[in-house]
Amino acid sequence: MTTDRVQSDRPDASPTAPMRAPDQVMRLARLGAFHQTRLSFMRALLRRIKRDGWRLDRPVWRIDGTGVGVAVYRAQTDTGRTYSLVCFSHDLDPSLRSDRVIAEAWDATFTLVDGAPNEADLKRLAANVPKQEAGRVSEQELVLSRANRSVRLFDHVVARLAEGRQPERAEIEAVGYLMRTTAVYGNGKFGLADRERTADREELSGPFRAEMLAVWLIRAFTCDLAEHLARARGGERAVALDPALRRRLGVGNSTGLGMAPFLVTHPLLLHRWIAAKETALARVRALSDADAAAADAFRSMLDRARLGVDQWTTDDARQQARIGGLRADLARLAEEIETGALARAHPWDALIRWSEEALSLEGQELLASLVIEPHGELVDDLTREMAADEESVFRIDGRQSAGTLRRLIETHYAWALDPDYDDPGACAHFWYVSEEKLEPRLGRRLEEDGAALEQPLAVGRDVAAAYRALQTAPQDAPVGQFLIDRPEHRHAVRRVQIAARHAYAEIRDNLIGEELLPIDLLRCKLSFFGATRFDPRSDRWVRITMFQDAPFPHEIADLPADDWAYPPRL
Repeated sequence: MTTDRVQSDRPDASPTAPMRAPDQVMRLARLGAFHQTRLSFMRALLRRIKRDGWRLDRPVWRIDGTGVGVAVYRAQTDTGRTYSLVCFSHDLDPSLRSDRVIAEAWDATFTLVDGAPNEADLKRLAANVPKQEAGRVSEQELVLSRANRSVRLFDHVVARLAEGRQPERAEIEAVGYLMRTTAVYGNGKFGLADRERTADREELSGPFRAEMLAVWLIRAFTCDLAEHLARARGGERAVALDPALRRRLGVGNSTGLGMAPFLVTHPLLLHRWIAAKETALARVRALSDADAAAADAFRSMLDRARLGVDQWTTDDARQQARIGGLRADLARLAEEIETGALARAHPWDALIRWSEEALSLEGQELLASLVIEPHGELVDDLTREMAADEESVFRIDGRQSAGTLRRLIETHYAWALDPDYDDPGACAHFWYVSEEKLEPRLGRRLEEDGAALEQPLAVGRDVAAAYRALQTAPQDAPVGQFLIDRPEHRHAVRRVQIAARHAYAEIRDNLIGEELLPIDLLRCKLSFFGATRFDPRSDRWVRITMFQDAPFPHEIADLPADDWAYPPRL
């Protein structure tokens, strides 16, 4: 695979940096092989918390011996603002425990509050947060979430701690979390504060920053709750979790189709995320040599990455095969390093080019993450470029000529013009919004009703239709006139104009074809969150782990904030 040179829209990006071409990067198979990087949102958040000296505590703990009650975790920032996670712990009937979005009760429910809640706030929240969508929250609340216990591991940890013993490490490694969230809502949903409320706050300026803060504090709550129940059961015999073992516990998450359309409906944001990663990789690839510190760090991270892959388990046959291939890839990579690859000229660029011939997509993308890893001083500033004001790019340029628009489609959407959309296999699916939960869903066009309510996510098909319509339009006619005559093509024209200015704004595959795997969309987005241990439960939903091995709030002042993404050998 040759690497084209792509000019980033960042003003300080090097025009000669070998950024990978959109036709290479923006394919579903590759996006579905992405791994977390040091630009991921979880990691950027913890670096900021550590750097700026946030004060973190737990001012409220009113949980009884059965695990029912309320707790509050408080984060006081260097800017003088306070954010509080309010946690409600419930005695859930096991028959009601479900990860599905239609569930109506959970083991724990949460909200992240903008400020410090008083007693009246806690009373109001107690009447509403446990109901989640059915409750009422206000613009003072930034995030709404809920979680269920991983019952077997949660009970094992509590029982062992109550007996004065540590949990079996193998049990922790098999699951990786005590609770898994089934939803983390923000950005104005269900009455929560709109993004505009916090967009100009430096500490929350990155994408999903408030949601990541909430999940990090939820993780602390899950471990605190287990230790509390162990003390209630075991009394003086009970012990706390060993700190190193405790850090092996992240937060689980179950994510399905509701998240999948996000990358399609937010093209500028997608571009910013991908461009940041590709710019980081290009900066590193431009280095003429690998200094000793970077080379040593890379070797260490490779060793730790191999351990992480060895610990990555799943019941999904497809992902099992990919993990097996990744283990083989990392063995090949280790051999390449042993032959002196890092001592060669432009070693990082040479490694990436070598990987494109020698490794699977999983291996190529993990190597990209590893190459970036030792170069924080060179790339960490890019986290400031990953947010986007999308309103400014959605205005159609009606003065553009129809001929220019046609040429843009031919340049940026050649992939969309290839399929025969009259072939049932090319239009096998349709995206719609469920009436019951107002969540995105995927239907089979020839087998299910509802195609008349299809959402505009079939970008390739729709751009191809606009292209056909443009063939009969005068080439010097303004696009505005074309859309007056053919308004059904407005959204396709808008996307073409966005993609012409933002190279990574479009997923370059058929999103309604027979071969579509929605899980590739999920994994791409979750990799930018910083998720690990992808465990597909079908081609439409996945379980992941978040913040595994990260420091807890009570530790972050004394531990490195960003030495946890690849697990250390204990």
